Amino acid sequence: MALAGSLVLAAVAVPTSVAVAAPSAGRGHTADLQDAALDFDSAAYTTITVTIDGLPVNVRWYKEICYVASPVAAAAQQPGGPGGGTTTIPNTACGYQSMNVFVPESAFGDQRAPVYFAVNNSGWKASYVRASVTAGTSYSSSTSNVGAALKAGYVFVDVASRSRGLVGADGSSPGKAPAAVVDAKAAVRYLRLNDATMPGSAERIVINGTSGGGALVSILGASGNSAEYDPYLAAIGAAGIDAKGRSTLRDDVFAVNAYCPITDLGNADAAYEWLYNVLATRDTTGSNPSPEDAAAIAAQFPAYEKSLGLRNPDGSRLTAATLLDTIEKEVVRSAETYLKADPAHTIPPLGGTFEITSGGPGGTTTKSYVNDWIDVDTATGKVRSVDMTKYLAFVATQATLKTTPAFDAVGVNGNTTSGTETDLFGPPSQKYMNYTEYSWNHNDVAGDGSGLDDTGLTWDQYTAKKSTTVDDQIHLIDPMDFVGTGADTAPNWYVRHGTRDRDTAFTVSVNLDRALAADPQVKDLNYQLAWNQPHAGNYDVPEAMAWIADVVRKAGDPLTSRHKG
Repeated sequence: MALAGSLVLAAVAVPTSVAVAAPSAGRGHTADLQDAALDFDSAAYTTITVTIDGLPVNVRWYKEICYVASPVAAAAQQPGGPGGGTTTIPNTACGYQSMNVFVPESAFGDQRAPVYFAVNNSGWKASYVRASVTAGTSYSSSTSNVGAALKAGYVFVDVASRSRGLVGADGSSPGKAPAAVVDAKAAVRYLRLNDATMPGSAERIVINGTSGGGALVSILGASGNSAEYDPYLAAIGAAGIDAKGRSTLRDDVFAVNAYCPITDLGNADAAYEWLYNVLATRDTTGSNPSPEDAAAIAAQFPAYEKSLGLRNPDGSRLTAATLLDTIEKEVVRSAETYLKADPAHTIPPLGGTFEITSGGPGGTTTKSYVNDWIDVDTATGKVRSVDMTKYLAFVATQATLKTTPAFDAVGVNGNTTSGTETDLFGPPSQKYMNYTEYSWNHNDVAGDGSGLDDTGLTWDQYTAKKSTTVDDQIHLIDPMDFVGTGADTAPNWYVRHGTRDRDTAFTVSVNLDRALAADPQVKDLNYQLAWNQPHAGNYDVPEAMAWIADVVRKAGDPLTSRHKG
C-alpha cells in the first residue's frame, strides 16, 4: 500500500481485506514526544456570547487547533472562489488540518458531555477550517443543529480536512483519497489524547456530515481502529502513532449522524445508472445523452449487488431483482412516518400538486409538480400504492439527473471539464485518475496518465499490479468494506436520505443500512428515506438530537463505562 498524499512511506504488509483493531488507550494517555507536542492548552480560549432560543449563552472558543504534528502546507490561493475563481486562505500551515472547538458554559467543567464532531465537506471536496459558532449570532434549537448541540450542553467541534481540489504549497494535490478519512481519524485521536484536559468526553463522540461529509462520517464510523490507516496517520504526525508506526490510541467513535452519504464510489456509477435506467427514467425525462454508456454501466450492477450478500429485515435477499420493491417499501414507510408524526402533515391526493421550494443564488423559487405516483388514504394515513416508474421520473424531473458516468466522468469520451469525483483519486502529482472499470477502459484523453489509452492496461490488468494504489484509495474510503469486519464500527447510526434526492442512488443508503443491520457491533440503527427532502441535511434537528440524547443516555456514564466512543 502506497500513500496517496504528499508524504510517502515505505509499503507496509497489511492486507487490504483485514481491519485490525488498535490497542485501547486510557484517558489522558500520552505516548511520546510527538504526542506531547499535541497537548491541549485549556487556557487558550476566547469567550463569545451567542443567543439560543432567545437566551444568551457564553461559549469558550478554542481557535484553529492544529490536530497533527506534521501538517501538509497548502497554497494561499485555493479553488472555489466567487464565480468559480479562487479564494485566499490565511492559514496555509494547518488550515485544512485544524479544528475549532466551542464549549457552552454548561460544559465548561464537564468531562461527560458528548462531543458533536461536525465535518463540512461537500462533494468530497477539501474543507478549510470554519467557525459554525460566531459571536452575536442567534440560533433556534428547533432548526439549527449548532444551536441544539450547544443548548444540550455538547462540545461542538468544526473539523477541517484535506480532500479533492486542495492545492498544496508545492503545487501538488495532497488531498487525494484517503486524506479526508485520515485527517478525520487524526482529529478523533487528538480528542482522545487530550480527553482528560478537554471539556467533554472522547468516549461520546457523535460525528455529523452531509453529502460528501455524510460519506466521510460513514467511513470514519465504519473503520474504527483499522491498522490500514496507520502509515497515513504516521505521515502527518497524528496522535497515538509510535516511533515504529504502531497505533497507541483509538479512533473509533460513539455515534454517526449521516445525511445523504455520497459513498461506495467504486460502485456508485453502476448503482446510479441501474436505478435510472431499469424503468427507463433517463429516457422518460429526456436526460439520457449517452444511452450506450448508461446501459453498459448499469449492466454491471446486478452482479455487484448479489456479491454483497445482504438481506432485508424480513430475511429476503437484497438483489437487483428485489431492490425496486425494497425502495418502494422504504418510500411507503417514509410517507407513513411523516403523516403519523404530525396531524398537520398532508400529502396531496393523486392529481394534486406538490409545491417544491428550493433555494439558489438568486433566492428561493417554488414550482408545482403533479402527484401522479403516490396514492394515500387520508383517513388512515396509509399509502395505498406507489407507481415506481412515475416516482423515479418525479425525482428526476424536480432535479435533473447527473451525467453519465455520474461520479467518474473526467477523461471519458473526451470530457475534461466534469466536476465529478475523479480528481479524488490518483497520486498527488496527477490531476485525476479514473477509479471505475468502465471509465478507465473508456478514457480517451491522451496524456492524462489514466486509462487503457495511456497505460496500455485494462482496468483488471492495472489493478492487478502490486504497485497500483487507486484500488487501495477506493477501499479506504468505502464503509461497505469495513462494516462487519474486524474494524470497530460505531455502535450507533442515524442515517437519512431524502426521497427527492437524485445526487446518488437510493440503493447506496439502503445497502449501507442493511450492512449495518447485519453487524453485531451496531446496537442502534435508525435509517429512513426522509419524506420529501432533497439532497440536504440537518432538516430534522429535533428528531436527530432526541436520538442522540437517547443513545447517550442508554450508554451510561462515560467515566465509568467501557463503551467505545
